[in-house]
Amino acid sequence: MTETHSTGVRGDSGPEAARLVASRVLDVPDFPKPGVMFKDLMPLFADGDAFRDVIDGIVAFHGRESFDTVVGIEARGFVIAAAIAYATGVGVVPVRKAGKLPRPAYAASYELEYGEATLEVHQDAFTAGHRVLVVDDVLATGGTAAATLDLVERAGGTVAGFTVLLELSFLGGRDRLAPRPVHALLTV
Repeated sequence: MTETHSTGVRGDSGPEAARLVASRVLDVPDFPKPGVMFKDLMPLFADGDAFRDVIDGIVAFHGRESFDTVVGIEARGFVIAAAIAYATGVGVVPVRKAGKLPRPAYAASYELEYGEATLEVHQDAFTAGHRVLVVDDVLATGGTAAATLDLVERAGGTVAGFTVLLELSFLGGRDRLAPRPVHALLTV
């Protein structure tokens, strides 16, 4: 479903959204370790008009009535989730690194492209059947996303969708999340 255009920029929401995200990504070599090219989206977050356009685009893609809660994955996903929740009038739930939540939580460990991590969500974060939109900044290998989607389901939520600003398709994350739908504004 990802659209490709003559400019070589592609994404699930079309060329305009893909170009917008692409124009605000900075490559940071050797972060967080040598050999990793970090995709920094902070310039997008810092540009009020661009950030509003991205949030509006995500809401338009999914539809205001398609989810009851937005989950943001630590840490940049918190920024996106809070903005979507505000724009749609729904609640926001954080999925945090291990040891950061004060009440009983479900945990999921997974491998990153450059290490290992554990994520947690409060056990009472959702009621049964609660429709949850999960958001993050980047989809790489899919480990973080898969762990988060599993946590949402273990906590009683129903995954209504998963959206990222940037998908690194050469790392195969989308395939790892199948059959769940993935929405990426920019796919490289």
